[in-house]
Amino acid sequence: MTGTIFISTYPPQPMPIDRFISYLRYELNRAQLTVEAYERDLRQFSDWITANNKTQFRPKDITTSDVRAWLASLARDGVSPRSIRRKVQSLRAFFKYLLRKQVISSDPTSEITLPKIPKQLPDFVRHEEVEGVLRLEERAIERNDNDADLEDELRNHLIIELLYSLGIRRAELIAISDNDISFSSGEIKITGKRSKQRIVPVPELLLQHIRRWQQMRDRLWPDTEIPKPLIMINGERITPIQVYQIVNKELASTSARKKSPHALRHTFATTMLNEGADINTVKEFLGHASLATTQIYTHISFAEMRKAYQNAHPRLRNTPNPTNPDNKDNKDNTNDTAI
Repeated sequence: MTGTIFISTYPPQPMPIDRFISYLRYELNRAQLTVEAYERDLRQFSDWITANNKTQFRPKDITTSDVRAWLASLARDGVSPRSIRRKVQSLRAFFKYLLRKQVISSDPTSEITLPKIPKQLPDFVRHEEVEGVLRLEERAIERNDNDADLEDELRNHLIIELLYSLGIRRAELIAISDNDISFSSGEIKITGKRSKQRIVPVPELLLQHIRRWQQMRDRLWPDTEIPKPLIMINGERITPIQVYQIVNKELASTSARKKSPHALRHTFATTMLNEGADINTVKEFLGHASLATTQIYTHISFAEMRKAYQNAHPRLRNTPNPTNPDNKDNKDNTNDTAI
């Protein structure tokens, strides 16, 4: 007797992680970089479970002990508390989604506490140094008559200028297309987190530099998609890692600890506040949902004010060291006759 073999005509069901990622991307419309971070964290957890338990990744079988063991292994491997915190948040969102969909009956992350991370003021580049970088780039552009080099110089200069002048995020810079720019009204539409949009004013000089780059870009790649991405490399929209590499290279001469796109966003905010801008105006520029997020920059501004006070005020410059009243052998001693 010959048995009958039944072949399913239904397509294979997507794995839970795939379904969750689709949910983030298409239903919640989360930013691409956010989705990629969630997926990276969840795949890493899935791979660890599979390797250590030598079994298929089944969310309903995951226990709180499994999660704790994974987090402990990350800590042993030197993963920072900030990164571990993000990974816990990724797992929480994933298991809450599965609980809502009734794929699991309990959440293995419910008893997991987020690791505490020390509060740190954001890193920023001194605005005088950014201005110096932009001036050097502008002089290089004026001297250059080689199209290949000029392409890099125009694009790199514009990237620094957009991040520094508008305070936008790296992903927001990447997302700008030609149809987001209004030359007549001097504005750019910025698409931020969770696809929230805001309009920011653009100085005339920056508009001129955008036009200058567009002319070069259109000569190099006349037949690309419409509307064109503003910033392109090799005919394609620039990627996050390319933006980071360009900014890191361009800021190499500065004294900043972190030479990153986000450091320029912090520079924008601190410069605006130090020059007297209203904090609510800065909040709108940055696209913050909460004023509390913007207020961290007031701490940076105060720290800068204190530093300037200590360096500049004669009562602090010439105050004797309590442990060395005569200021003998004090390298910081100031000449009393200095004006």
